[in-house]
Formats: sequence, structure tokens, C-alpha cells
Amino acid sequence: MAAPAFRVAAVEFFERPVRLRMPFRFGVVTLTAAPQAFVRARIRLDDGREGWGAGAEILAPKWFDKNLALSNEDNFEQLRLALALARDAYLDGTARSAFGHFAAHYREVIDAGAKRALNPLVACFGPAQLDRAILDALCRLHRMSFYEAVQGNFAGIEPARVAPDLDGFDVEAFLARLQPAEHIDARHTVGLVDAIAGHPQQVNDGLPESLEEVVAAYGHTWFKLKVGGNVDEDVRRLTEIAAVLDASGRDYRVSLDGNEQYDDLDALRALLARMEAAPKLARLVAAIAFIEQPINRKHALDRDVSAVARTTPVIVDESDADLEAFPRAKALGYSGVSSKMCKGLYKSILNAARCAHWSTLAHRYFMTAEDLTTQAGLAVQQDLALVNLLGMTHVERNGHHYVNGMADLPEAEQAAFLAAHPDLYERSHGAVRLRIRDGRLGIASLGCVGFAAGAEPDWGAMAPMPERAAIGAR
Repeated sequence: MAAPAFRVAAVEFFERPVRLRMPFRFGVVTLTAAPQAFVRARIRLDDGREGWGAGAEILAPKWFDKNLALSNEDNFEQLRLALALARDAYLDGTARSAFGHFAAHYREVIDAGAKRALNPLVACFGPAQLDRAILDALCRLHRMSFYEAVQGNFAGIEPARVAPDLDGFDVEAFLARLQPAEHIDARHTVGLVDAIAGHPQQVNDGLPESLEEVVAAYGHTWFKLKVGGNVDEDVRRLTEIAAVLDASGRDYRVSLDGNEQYDDLDALRALLARMEAAPKLARLVAAIAFIEQPINRKHALDRDVSAVARTTPVIVDESDADLEAFPRAKALGYSGVSSKMCKGLYKSILNAARCAHWSTLAHRYFMTAEDLTTQAGLAVQQDLALVNLLGMTHVERNGHHYVNGMADLPEAEQAAFLAAHPDLYERSHGAVRLRIRDGRLGIASLGCVGFAAGAEPDWGAMAPMPERAAIGAR
């Protein structure tokens, strides 16, 4: 099917606060609260029809930019500015395909961000959110699902426009082969300050608090384990985690997330050597599927990781700042890259195409599905639909554990999402929340009209995003 051209007619930004029920430490930050950004985009087709689409993503501090001199509020302002820069670029009055809008402004927004001290990872946050809202609007106007739109390339994806290494790649055939599943495994995150065993009574809201309680309640078999860069402390904590996982009686797999806490490969190798030498970690070590971004982004893409990657695949996450990053990482021994909606749906699709293009019988390149504390509703649903269609069978999910589901949202909004997606949500402990059984999420309902959402947020219950970032963009 031909990809329609359209203009972006309007863009609106809103926010609502997100309170964590327990602190989540990753890398250099312990998160207790953050705003969630909501984007609405209205598009106008050549035939005059107009329609709205939407997306949402949390404004996470100290991930996009880990400069310790910046406060959390500074980080929020950076991301608001990135949204404003993208809005100003996309509202240029030119009719293009959905992918065409992304491709036309990809480098422009990065350059505009650089002039305002935004690194590429921050700058690309803006287009990433607009692109999902725009595609949602396009799908709704044509009464098709996100899955159908991507499989038929209704977005008009032309890889070589922004990724010359994919010149000649048959993207139409690649997209047509993609098939969504009806379930996906939830990979549970164990943060650096999380309780491991027992019931610590930190929250006492009836929901699981410790890893031991999480395993009993949800039946997870996939886990993401944060490590902090101190070998002695990491080994001690991993030993506690292994005791819980081994005692569960289930076969399990894990990923290790370094969150850039290692300055060089030698420090990581020292951790792995200590783990391999510890009898109590034998089963956990055998269960490691991959290691995520262990080396600080300042050095990650100028240091070869082959010495580790020969036995345990290593992926890039924070260093995946632009579309050139994955090919650079491949040359240094990395086998994979993360998919996150905060980095952009087209980046994920293009990197998935690269994995298909590069993989051989001797070596497989792959993508992993990672979380940025995506919240119940638009954010988690669109992320799930993307990674599901791209063939990932497990996805890091942590928002449902650190945040009390939809408890802070209007009751009507909770009920609407539950009614539209009864396989994904349930009502328990006084709120609508993700429904996890045997460690899996039911996601068949995400194949609805639009970008994976059969309900809308309560726009009237949100505050407009502060305009000072938008003013600074002009």
C-alpha cells in the first residue's frame, strides 16, 4: 500500500506527576518521582481529513544526560526543550509520509539540540515522542492497527535516507514478515536498592516489595539485574539474588545491566571472573543471556568488548545516541542494541533491520526490549506493541512494580483502559494495573485500531507542559 503524505497541523504537550511507591536506583540516580509527558499531534491528509494521535513517556532524570552538575529538574527541562525543538521542526507545513517527517528533521533536531547543549540522546527524545503520536493519528484516520501499518509500510520507511548502510536492503519484505504474538514474557528489574528477600514493610500496600515476593506473586522467569560498579558489593548482592531465584524452583534467565558504571573492560572482566569463581552463583552465571551497557558512554564506543562478548553477548543502550551508533558498536564486538520508545520507534525498526541484514549462521545480532519505567496506559502499550512486532519474546518491565499501577489516575480513565485491554490489565489492590501471570503479559488486544491503544487518557485531568522550554527553543 502506498504511504500517504500529510502535514503536521498541531502539536500539544501535557504532563502529569508520577509517584513511585518505592525508590528505584539505577546508575547514579535514585528515582522517587518524575513527570510523565503526553504528546498529542494532529495531522491533515491531502484530502482535507484531520485526526489526532497521542503518545506518552516519563521524563527520566540522569539517563539521557548523566552530568552530575545537573539537577533532576534540569534534566526534565532538557527533555521539554527537546520536545519543543521537535514540534517547531515538524510544524513546517510540508506534506510527507510518517517516516518522511522523521527523516527530514532527524539531523536538524540533533543540530538544534547541540546549539542548546543537548546531547543527541536528549535531542532525539523529542522526535521519538512526536513520531509515535503522528503514526497513531495516521492509523486512526485509516482505521488500521499499528501492526498493519508497519507490516504494509504505510509509514513509508526508507532506511537508506538516514542509514546508508541499509542501502539495497529489502525493507518491504522484512516488514511484511513481522508477526506479532499474543503474549510476551515480562523481565523483572531488580534495582540497586531493592529488597531481595522477606517482607520489608517499606510500603505495606499489599503489593510485592521484595524480589522474593515478586517471584511468588507474578511467576517471573526473566530478570534484569542492576550492577553498580563495585565488585565486592555486586557479588554480595548477586549472591543474595541467586539464592532467591534458585529457591524458586523455576528455570530462569537474566540480563546484567551495568548502567555505564564501569570505566573499562578490565573492571567488568573482574566482576565476571569473581562471579564465575563463586559456587553460589553457578546457576545464575549460566543463566546470563546478555550484558547491557557496562562501560561509560564516554569510552563505550572506542573500546573493543570482544574479550567479553566471545562468551557473553554485550549490547549498547545509553551509547545508542544516534543512528550511527549501532554500526560503530558492531565493529567493536557488540552483538546487540536496546529498543526503547524514548529513543524512537524508527530507530528500533532500523536497528531490527540491521540485525536481520547482518546475522549469519555463525553470528546472530539481536535487539533487546528495555524499559524506562514506562507507565500503564499509552506508554507501556505502544512500547509493548513495537517490541512484540519486532520479534522480541521478553521485555524488561519495571513501571508496574515501582509505581502503584493507575492508582493516581481518574477512575474513568482506569476503567476505559481495563475495558479496552482486559488481557493486559486487571483491577486489584484498589487500582487498575498490569496483569502478569506465570511471568507473562497478554497483549493480543494491542492489535486494535491506532497505535496499540483502545482508550485515551483523560486530557482534561492533565496540566499543559510548562512553556519556558518552548520559548527557549525559538
